[in-house]
Amino acid sequence: MSALAKELRIYRNCDVVRVAAFVPPGHRHLRLVLELEDRVVVLHEATVAAIVRAYIDVVSHPTRRAVELVRARLTPRKQGYAEYQLVESGRPEDEVVEELCKALSGLCVEGADPG
Repeated sequence: MSALAKELRIYRNCDVVRVAAFVPPGHRHLRLVLELEDRVVVLHEATVAAIVRAYIDVVSHPTRRAVELVRARLTPRKQGYAEYQLVESGRPEDEVVEELCKALSGLCVEGADPG
């Protein structure tokens, strides 16, 4: 997973200065601002929606441990939806967990949850 090797930064809750959601004047879709200690990240509504879907898929499921969403260019798509969406890759969750634990070594220590 080359994207993880580019620049890995782990942000804890104490590193988040502010979260703000707003719809800019003249726009229809939300922007989410994450103000972190060292940078500001602005996410578009479609990205936030994908993160929420993934979060709910894993947290609310009694056995599911992972979901992987990947960029896809959708044509056709529902009206009002962005051309690019994050959709399920279809990869088995155990492969996703194994790959991420290997790439993010130190985060996957048995019994540890640094929160």
